[in-house]
Amino acid sequence: MSAQKPGPSGRRARVAALRAAEVRHARARRWLRVGLIGLLVLVVIGGIAVVIATNQDSTAPSGVPAHPRTTAAGRTTPPPWDAPADVAAAVKAAGLPMLGAEGTALHIHAHLDVYADGHAVTVPALVGIDESAQKISPLHTHDTTGVIHVESPVSADFTLGQFLTEWQVSASADHLGGLRTDATHTLTAYVDGKAVGGDPAAIPLNAHDEIALVYGTAAENAAVSVPSSYNWPSGL
Repeated sequence: MSAQKPGPSGRRARVAALRAAEVRHARARRWLRVGLIGLLVLVVIGGIAVVIATNQDSTAPSGVPAHPRTTAAGRTTPPPWDAPADVAAAVKAAGLPMLGAEGTALHIHAHLDVYADGHAVTVPALVGIDESAQKISPLHTHDTTGVIHVESPVSADFTLGQFLTEWQVSASADHLGGLRTDATHTLTAYVDGKAVGGDPAAIPLNAHDEIALVYGTAAENAAVSVPSSYNWPSGL
């Protein structure tokens, strides 16, 4: 006995069911494409975020580096060492920006004394300040007192190496400018009256630190009264 063929209403039901299935499949494919596109967008955005974060980690938008230099580049001649004529170039060598005004996010001061062959060496005024261009580094001096001003638009670490590079005086464990250690001459760095080893350029600049660099023979250095503190004026 042959199977009974579906009537018109049955065929319409089957066609409707097939169309409904096709609609469901098309909708599923469409959502799959949307999901894949969304995932791709998230991957691209994530990659951009990583690049931005990496760039911000090395140098903040202010131009102040997240990791300061711990070496000092510059002149290898004996003192005296005047403030560099090309301030912008010296500041750039230190890895720092020239600002239109002093920063306020970090405002501290340290003091630097330098002694060579038993005599004090002047730390010049206007290191890091270009008066003609009306620009200033976050690390600078206003006068010859040896006070180093740290006035940064962002909170960051600063080092003696950055300042010495701005001053354009080369330094490491075995020399300061053209003053080199040998069998009879030593170079010793002090912080708050205590000797510190290693490269003096790596010394961090902290609030009210008294830093001294002493070069000479044993007899010359013995004549130097290494300060353990600085008599800070009111307001500093």
